[in-house]
Parts: sequence; C-alpha cells; structure tokens
Amino acid sequence: MPAARESLLDAAFEALALRPWAQVRMVDVAVTAGVSRQTLYNEFGSKEGLARALVRREADGYLAGVDRALAGHGDARDRLTAAAEWTVSAARDNVLVRAVLTGFWSERLPTPTLSAVPSSSAVPAQRRADGPLPSPGDLVGAVRDRAVAVFSGPGAVRADAAELARCCELAVRLALSCVAAPPPGEDGVADLVRGALHRRLRSQGPPAGPGPDPTGR
Repeated sequence: MPAARESLLDAAFEALALRPWAQVRMVDVAVTAGVSRQTLYNEFGSKEGLARALVRREADGYLAGVDRALAGHGDARDRLTAAAEWTVSAARDNVLVRAVLTGFWSERLPTPTLSAVPSSSAVPAQRRADGPLPSPGDLVGAVRDRAVAVFSGPGAVRADAAELARCCELAVRLALSCVAAPPPGEDGVADLVRGALHRRLRSQGPPAGPGPDPTGR
C-alpha cells in the first residue's frame, strides 16, 4: 500500500515536529494518516520499524536532491556548489537529514541503530528500511560517488580520477562544515565551495542538463 505508507510517514514526520519521538504514539500517527492502526503495523511492524523507514525516506530524499543539483546548469564547479547549497538547506530545514549528515541525534529524535536489524516484513520497502541505515561517512561517500559518476560520464573531459574524487569529496565536506558552523552572508556556502575548487573543475563534466531545482519544485 504505497499511498498509505507515504501518508503514515508524512504523519510521523508531522508528529515529530510537534513532540519528541518518545511521545509520538502509533495510534495518533494512524489517525492522522486516516488509516487503521493495523495497517500501520502491517507496513512497519513496530514503532522502531516506523522510525527506520522515516530515516531511510529522508536520507533518500536528500540524495535525490543531490542528484538533481548535479544534473543542473553550469560546469562541474557550479553543480558541486549547487549540491553543497542543497546539503546545507536540507540540513537546516529537516531535522532528520541534519541528524544523518552529522551523526548527532538529539533526545527529540528517533535513534535507530545504523546496522541492519532482523526483518520478517513482507513489504519490500520495509525490508530495505530494516537494512543498514547510512552513517555520515556513508552519505559523504554516496555524494562523492554520484558526482564522480556524473563528471566522468559520456562527453566528459578526461581527468585524473583520483583528483576528481578528491574535489567532489572536498565539496561535500565543506558543505557539512557549513551545516555545523554556517558561514556569514547569503552566499557564504557558494563562495566557500567555488573558492576551494577555483580552476580545478571548470571544464570537467558532460554537458549540463536542464537544471531542475534540488527541492523538486
């Protein structure tokens, strides 16, 4: 029941904005989503399963925004800058994205273990959520690898693979530093990343795509 599952995850996220996760009740999540409590348990198995699914969805949403930024307008440096800006804005606007990016889980948040847990769920999406959840290092690697794949794809200018990977990882790590300590000024993140990558990736990467907004709008 994909629609019911998404409604339940939306309801859980809304509840988390209002109260600590420990005070979020499964019955209230089901009522808000307009489904039965049995449907909730069929989808997630338990409150822990719901928490894992919620964290997995928000992490996936963050990476989807990275993909959109990397497919956007401009050269490689411009697109890495867009991915860095998306990282900072996503962490600012979404407490779960901030937690998975930084590894800091406040008392208000669910704290699922990052390692896989035994799963007997018949729901494929829940079996995936019961698998390993990403650590901050996993997400850094995922963003780096996505960027390298884009900038070394068909039509890309030949470049040293190790140097390309270093530049891509540098951009995402600078973004994470800005999550922890926001730079001054409206363009602080962009200026920091562009300055660090000056003249290193100007001509790298295949032709840019149509440039969708990382937020999906």
